[in-house]
Amino acid sequence: MVKTIDALFDGTVFHPTEPVALAPNTRVRMTIETMLPAEGHTASFLRTARALNLDGPPDWSANIDEYLYGGDPAHGG
Repeated sequence: MVKTIDALFDGTVFHPTEPVALAPNTRVRMTIETMLPAEGHTASFLRTARALNLDGPPDWSANIDEYLYGGDPAHGG
């Protein structure tokens, strides 16, 4: 059987955008073709950010000014 379905990739797993009539654990072969976002559809910022798998220091959010600008403006830096 050959069927084309649309899916969303979350950075780890493909999620079909419609039900798929396959038994669990059925092996399939996938061919990937990226699609442009649908008109009026905006991607979730948080989903996109999580998919980037960024790595940084554990105090990144607390010391963002130091990391961005090289000093702590609150302390004249």
